[in-house]
Amino acid sequence: MYSQLITFCISFIILLGISGCTTVPGTGRSALILVPESMLIEQSNSLFREMRRKNRVSTNTKFNAMVRRVGRNIAQVVRDDMPATSWDFIVFEDSSQANAFAMPGGKVGIFTGIFDLVDQDADLATVISHEIAHVVARHGNQRVSQQLLLTAGGIALGVALDDEDRRTRNAVLSAYGAGTTLGITLPYSRGHELEADKLGLIYMARAGYDPRRSLVFWEKMMVKQRAGVLPEFLSTHPAHRSRLRQLNATMDWAVAEYDAVRSLN
Repeated sequence: MYSQLITFCISFIILLGISGCTTVPGTGRSALILVPESMLIEQSNSLFREMRRKNRVSTNTKFNAMVRRVGRNIAQVVRDDMPATSWDFIVFEDSSQANAFAMPGGKVGIFTGIFDLVDQDADLATVISHEIAHVVARHGNQRVSQQLLLTAGGIALGVALDDEDRRTRNAVLSAYGAGTTLGITLPYSRGHELEADKLGLIYMARAGYDPRRSLVFWEKMMVKQRAGVLPEFLSTHPAHRSRLRQLNATMDWAVAEYDAVRSLN
């Protein structure tokens, strides 16, 4: 009976995967989408409102003007892929965080600590285009969908081990959790980061920002985060050298896009 149940679960997961596949704009990669995007957008809007309530929004005129200016230009570039998105760019007052984020539905947050690494608009475009790329590629939905499948696999495994003693059952389920984290979840997340880097590089170039500034920005980030960085295989983000290597590999394409934009101006 258990073998039949496992077979059913595997077949169900494969069926979900096939029925929920979509294509990532710009890369053509097939991606798994199982959750209605409207549901994630509703949750994101609620979470963003809560963040604005709990965190101080920056009143720095220079920072806010730069974020609005660059954000508007990048959003204009992706309008064909995200025509119904109303982008909202907010600067949060936190000098300790050189970080930014984006949520489904177009909510983008920038922490003031990032401006320690920003000398010009193109540097900020590196950050904002990367975050917008996450939204365009629907990485949030893909991560939720992946977790649904892994949870379903864990449930099926737990049922199959129902007749085993507790020690064996716990050991196998622990191995499943560790194995899926190191072998699936973390590599999946790192892949999303590299994809957002690649798409972001093209977006910033099409918006008229020199993509070569992305190398300057990430090199400064590498120096800032040199201490305390986890080994790549334990991290949700790629190592800085992996990131720089891919940016260099994509740079000719991005520079060509940038030159094409400049030739029209």
